[in-house]
This record gives sequence, C-alpha cells and structure tokens, in this order.
Amino acid sequence: MALILTFLGKGGIGRTTVAIAAAKQLSSLGQRVLLVGQDPGPAFEILLGASTSPDPTEIGANLQVVQLQSTVLLERNWEEVKKLEAQYLRSPVLTSVHSQELGILPGMDNALALNAIREYENSGKYDAIIYDGSGDQATLRMLGLPEILSWYIRRFRKVVEDSDVWKSVSPFIQPITSTVLTVSWTGDSFAQAPTNQANNLLEQGKAALTDPNRVAAYLVTTDDPVAIATAKYLWGSAQQVGLTVGGTLLNRASTSDAVAAEFEPLPLTTIPSRTDDDWQPLMDALPDFKQATQAPRPITIDIPARQVRLFLPSFDKKQVKLTQSGPEITIEAGDQRRNILLPPQLSGQPVKGAKFQNSYLTISL
Repeated sequence: MALILTFLGKGGIGRTTVAIAAAKQLSSLGQRVLLVGQDPGPAFEILLGASTSPDPTEIGANLQVVQLQSTVLLERNWEEVKKLEAQYLRSPVLTSVHSQELGILPGMDNALALNAIREYENSGKYDAIIYDGSGDQATLRMLGLPEILSWYIRRFRKVVEDSDVWKSVSPFIQPITSTVLTVSWTGDSFAQAPTNQANNLLEQGKAALTDPNRVAAYLVTTDDPVAIATAKYLWGSAQQVGLTVGGTLLNRASTSDAVAAEFEPLPLTTIPSRTDDDWQPLMDALPDFKQATQAPRPITIDIPARQVRLFLPSFDKKQVKLTQSGPEITIEAGDQRRNILLPPQLSGQPVKGAKFQNSYLTISL
C-alpha cells in the first residue's frame, strides 16, 4: 500500500520543486518512490534534470519517474474497454473504433491520471507516489471523482429502478439479455451487474482518499497575499472532497510567523530556495509526511451523539450552505458540493440543527 502525496497551491510558487524534493527525500530514506508528473510540457524535465517517458523510468536509487501523456493513457484504456465489451456482448460494436483515432475531451486528462495512479498503487511496486498535478480545483475534482461518480450511479440507478418505464420493461429484460449478451441476467440484476466492477473500484477510491495513511495533500505558498489566499481556499475545498491536508509549506519567504497564523492549526514548514542543483537543503527541510494523520479530519460522524462534524477552514458562515432533499445531506462550500451518505443508524434522519463555529460545521440529527 503506497502513500500518495500531492501539493496544492497557486501556480508559479514552486509546487513542482517541492514535489521533486519530496520524491528525492523519501527515496533517500529507502522508500520505493514514483514521481508522477502530469504536465506534458518541457518544464518538468528541465527542473528534474532527467529525461522522462510515459512509463516509469528509474532515475536514481529507489526513485522512478513517469510523465503522463493523456493520448497514451487513453489508447491503453480504450483497449481495456473493448475487452470488457467483448466479454459482455455477443456482437461488440466498438471493434471498428480504433484507439489511435481518439481525441482528448475536457476532463479526460484528470480521469485518466487518476486511473493511472490507481494502477501504479495497485502494482505493489512503490511505497510512495508523489503526484505533481495542477494543484488546484482540477486536482481536487480528480481526487473526488470516485465519490461523485458513486453518487451518480447510486442515485440515478435508484431513479431508473423506481420509474414506471423500468417496471414495464423489466419482465422482458431476461429474454433480451439471453439472446444478445453472453451472460444471463434477471430483470432485478440487469441494472446492477454491469456496474459491480465499477462500484468496487469507486469504493476503493473513496476509502483510500479518506485515509490520511494512504492519501494526503500539503499546501504550498509564499508570503504573497494572493498565494496565501489561494492556498487557504484550496485547503477548505480539499475538505469538501474528503482529502486530508497535512500541513503548509512556506516557500521563498524570510519570515513565517504571520503566515503560520493564517493556517492554524496546520503545522507550517519553511522551505529554503534551491541553489543550482543542490536539492539537499530542501530535502532536509521537508516535514515527516506521515504526520498528516495528526491533521484535522475533513469529517467525523458520531453515531451515539447523532452528530456530523465537518472541518471547513477558510470559509465563513455565509459561504456554507446545507440542504437535505433526501436521505443524504448536501454541503456546499466555495465551488464544491458534497453529498454525505450517512451510516444506517442515521440514514433518513432529518437535520434538527446546525452550527458553524471555529471552522467546524456541526450538524445535529
């Protein structure tokens, strides 16, 4: 099981530099590290001082690097989709569509990157995976993808199953599937069987994201007010996808007291500027990333007290909205919306009260 680390912050403040230093630090401690760069441009290789490829390449002791290329990932994943189609359908229809023809649509890059990271983590080859992505809302939406997709599957499947149309056609599903598909499904399982594998992957992704022993982020900022404001906004937004933020890394700054106060209770670490190709001072300055487990958790559910508590730093009361339109509770903060699936003991219970204080939203059921 690998620890997946990523860094959040405004562009141009040294996130990639910090990611490389983290990869070098962990590999020097004997951990098997994979550094994943998503930007296909030349800056990553120049800063790294090494050539990269779409496949992991060893560049040092215990250290491998891969520079993701969406076209390559799409081509490989498309072939897997065609294999799945051939497994379920007697007459596959995608055989005439070749992976080399496919173009990249908006949003595909992040979904493909998330799947690639999942595969690298499942390989068992690495103790740590350092992901150098965009470090902004796009990264957070990527990491929150399993929870969002599982909600869509859960809610819309229920809508379909409860509809009059589905109830009318379900008696005819069995003979149709027996004729067209290679497996036999009843009407009750037709809506479930094709999604079982996807649901398992999504549940694994959700479990990993909410475990700071497996996935954690660190904020990177300078003492520039815009950089600080951006990091704080991303801190609060990260909580909305269930991502634990373990600390703040202050880069290229001479003083830290005022900045530290902005990010309490997170620990703040000052990172020195890099001189030439000497990475050692940066490596030495980095914190122990395993300490992310001590950071405030994005959400805690107290069943005996019938309370849900969310940590939403950088937002004020006016920016947080709570709604309950069904059995789940929806929290909107910033540009992120989170649906909270309550445990069976609390599921379906109406909200009796809510209080926002000291960056915590406490919901009583």
